[in-house]
Amino acid sequence: MNVVGIIPARYSSVRLPGKPLLLIHGKPMIQRVYEQAKKSKLISRVIVATDDKRIFNCVREFGGEVMMTSSKHQSGTDRLAEAAKKIKCDIVANIQGDEPFIDPANIDKAIKPLIEDKNLNVSTLAFKIVNGKDLLDENKVKVVMDKNNFALYFSRNYVPYDMTHNPAKVWMIKGLKFYKHIGLYVYRKSFLLKFSKMKKSYLEKMEKLEQLRILENGERIKVIITKKDSSSIDTKEDMTLMALKSQKHSGNNLKL
Repeated sequence: MNVVGIIPARYSSVRLPGKPLLLIHGKPMIQRVYEQAKKSKLISRVIVATDDKRIFNCVREFGGEVMMTSSKHQSGTDRLAEAAKKIKCDIVANIQGDEPFIDPANIDKAIKPLIEDKNLNVSTLAFKIVNGKDLLDENKVKVVMDKNNFALYFSRNYVPYDMTHNPAKVWMIKGLKFYKHIGLYVYRKSFLLKFSKMKKSYLEKMEKLEQLRILENGERIKVIITKKDSSSIDTKEDMTLMALKSQKHSGNNLKL
């Protein structure tokens, strides 16, 4: 099967404008993501899809493959679908452009189920929550799964809700499990093109989570549990935290 990795990237982020070009150890964030994606053992080609000439030129300068897309897209999925439509492939991995240290093994873990099961159209990742702060953070999306690890629901709220214990401490209760959704998606190309044409759904609008549109239309999403978390950078505070973590492990400084 031909698997392509596409990294949607736009310049005009509301919370952190121009973040694909922010420097991390002297390299633009988009380059960091691209280089990590290229380490995947299952992806044959990595492409950045953007609507901004600055990002386009940056990717060209570091030798990456890049494609210009429409500036009218409302979401990264729409941009992904436009790019995928022009590419000959069977499976498309949607790699977030704001996760500069994404583990290539995580990408492969998400891809593998679609290679093994021809009836599966969508897969994603989840990481077991290990602290109360993440559990109660609305920016950390939570996922609830059935016994076969298919998604039942995604929410910005703390789910499942435990009526017995204090929410701030519930994650510590033995036997209770809560999972953070990692926003890496893998689609069968045929389904991705279909998905991008579906109307926004009720729950999607409520939670501001596109993946709920998939569930509301009766499609299954396979969730693979990983032991390696992946952090996104959405704000300057995220950049600062990333700098502290990176400096602690490597002794290097993160430049803004």
